[in-house]
Amino acid sequence: MEIYLSSTYFIDSDSDIVRQTANNIVKKAIDQKEKAIKLFYWTRDEIKYDAYSLSSKRRRYKASKIIQEGKGWCVQKAVLLAALARAVHLPARLHFADIRNHQTPDKLKDMIGTDVFLYHGYTDFYLDDKWVKATPAFNKELCTKFGYKAVEFDGIHDAILPNTTLSGDKYVEYLNDRGINHELPFKEIIRTFFEYYPFKNK
Repeated sequence: MEIYLSSTYFIDSDSDIVRQTANNIVKKAIDQKEKAIKLFYWTRDEIKYDAYSLSSKRRRYKASKIIQEGKGWCVQKAVLLAALARAVHLPARLHFADIRNHQTPDKLKDMIGTDVFLYHGYTDFYLDDKWVKATPAFNKELCTKFGYKAVEFDGIHDAILPNTTLSGDKYVEYLNDRGINHELPFKEIIRTFFEYYPFKNK
């Protein structure tokens, strides 16, 4: 369990900005579950989702940098949420899966050539003797704008992306679980992306 509480290069939970931010968010929380809930909603809504934040620069995946930028895609937001949790002594790890987003915007689909997203990232919290999934990717404002169901987190049940939109259309389909990591497997993710996606700026 110690590795899920430790600061790393990307999950830099010992940096001043991460510690200060985490402590401000969980102020007055009565237990670990309430801490996790507060951290989840802050990361979901205060860090705006930006699919075009994908970068091959390592520093842009550091939790401290993500706070400064105020935006990120799912992997960056998962890294940040894990770092905030560890900063307040809440065990957290990264979890990855391949998903199909049936609502992928045409602009993004054109850029990557598919609606399948490899290494979709989210965070697992260790609460009440079990791991619970928390997916902070899409902020509430974005969900409202496009008619998506926002992911809600109660600290008890897994919070993953829903399979239908508010109108009942197909939304997210989980294809493959890529497992857990205590640190971001940056090189593996970037290598896989550039092998799989026909980026126009390759």
